[in-house]
Amino acid sequence: MTLTRIGPHLVMMAVLTILSTFGILSGTEALAGFANAGLITVAAMFVVAAGIHGSGGIDLLVNKVLGQPSSTRAALGRIFAPVMLLSGFLNNTPVVATMIPAVHAWSRKIRIPPSKLMIPLSYTAILGGTLTLIGTSTNLVVNGQYQSLTGEAGFSLFSIAAVGIPVALAGVAFIWFFFPQWLPDRSDKQAFGNLREFTLEVTVAPNGPLVGQTVAQAGLRHLERVYLAEIERQGTIVTAVPSEEILHGGDRLVFAGDTQAISDLLRINGIVPSPENGHADTLNQDRAERRLVEAVVSPHCAALGKNIRDAKFRDRYGAVVLAVARNGERIKGNLGTIRLAAGDTLLLEARPAFVSRQRYNKDFLLINDLDAEPPRHERAYLAWTILFAVVGAAGLGFISMLNAALIGAGLMIITGCCSVSQAEKSLDLTVIVTIAAAFALGAALQKTGVAQWLANSIIDLSNGTPWLMLIFTYLAVSLLTETITNNAAAVLMLPIVLEMTETAGLNNEPFVFVIMMAASASFATPLGYQTNLMVYGPGGYQFKDFLKVGLPMNVFIAAVTLSVLLLGWPLTRG
Repeated sequence: MTLTRIGPHLVMMAVLTILSTFGILSGTEALAGFANAGLITVAAMFVVAAGIHGSGGIDLLVNKVLGQPSSTRAALGRIFAPVMLLSGFLNNTPVVATMIPAVHAWSRKIRIPPSKLMIPLSYTAILGGTLTLIGTSTNLVVNGQYQSLTGEAGFSLFSIAAVGIPVALAGVAFIWFFFPQWLPDRSDKQAFGNLREFTLEVTVAPNGPLVGQTVAQAGLRHLERVYLAEIERQGTIVTAVPSEEILHGGDRLVFAGDTQAISDLLRINGIVPSPENGHADTLNQDRAERRLVEAVVSPHCAALGKNIRDAKFRDRYGAVVLAVARNGERIKGNLGTIRLAAGDTLLLEARPAFVSRQRYNKDFLLINDLDAEPPRHERAYLAWTILFAVVGAAGLGFISMLNAALIGAGLMIITGCCSVSQAEKSLDLTVIVTIAAAFALGAALQKTGVAQWLANSIIDLSNGTPWLMLIFTYLAVSLLTETITNNAAAVLMLPIVLEMTETAGLNNEPFVFVIMMAASASFATPLGYQTNLMVYGPGGYQFKDFLKVGLPMNVFIAAVTLSVLLLGWPLTRG
């Protein structure tokens, strides 16, 4: 994993195969990781996170918290609380995946380079993941492996909080104080003029939350890469729309912008697609079952030469035209009166069946199924309720974390907070396979006596001094995390550490916590932790940027973590 580009899941599956083939592990032992309670909890929590995302729950939090800061430090202060809160109770990988486009759009709005915010976003999510046992897959996996190796009950939801909270608070203070100077200023180079432009018409939902708000209050004034060109209201046109203009139910808002910006616009609660035929009974109903599709009009299209309204596009194709571009430029004018020509690019909101139908139809050449299912805003509060109920039930010990996560995942799907397809797509199979297969190598280390040998080596190296053993454990996990993956590092080190504490007669709890913390505290490279890799491109970073801020961060977090554990926990038994 360190020296090649072969995926960790492939490497670990190859290891599992070898261990089973040569009889080092039985088939049951080799595959035991796939049935581990910690792994299944991780998978279920991915679905719970999908429910929060699919219902627009994160949008709800972001819109209420981020606001309009005037400096980089003020912007970082707005990011810390929501990201840490979310990462404490949801796996931090889907949290960062959801926050990246939100923070990217926000950075353009407040005119702060994304490079000043993306690494702090990842690092804050990593720190937030250490607050609870369900905050990161590593904690869940270590707990699951600990239960299987020792036969003990394992740790409660908030067991690690006594370490995680002081470390997280110290970490965000370090980020807030130093990172504005240390991070590079790489402004977003993507210019509006270089993007394909569309004309987009949307409608203010008649009974939605935007009715009665001004354009500025609705957040429609300072959008980047999409701008409000005019408002059509009861046959009259309002051009050069002022910020103080009051929005009415049924207003048709005409925007110009690019596809990605349009996708963001349709996530706003209270905005619905405009009917191209002027009727109210549009495809607004059941929007959750619809998706965005980019399609090119073919020379054989039955609607060729007709305007969108006369072609009865919605009735004919079961899709709403949201935007039209021709020769890479937006077409001005009323959307319903645009005459379709061969080669026009349409942005459509359509049922999933539209995509499969057009594979056998000559009317359109599909470019891209953007697959952006609109958020189900009306279920946002329900999704949060489910999450808090799951966390509360597990935290108070009413049910196990495994059962709480499975019930939460089921409720997210049953209540419609996320669709079945969203739930399926939320399952990160590479992470799940890597974790499950890594259990086999951990079991082999213990079964063959390698874990005992390594444990004795650490004891000898530290001369039997408990605090030195704790430091060496942190360093070993940290080095493994930066070179392979956090989950694999934790799974490999736990059998060794349990053998070491048993042999030396030490309290294993602080050593298990040090594995959880060190496996998560991966800041020095974009490779050690998945969220670092996720922000690498959107932040416009180079590898050296992570080294510059991540190495000091690694040293600082290590010092704080070890200090908290040495001061707060007895290392010896009794």
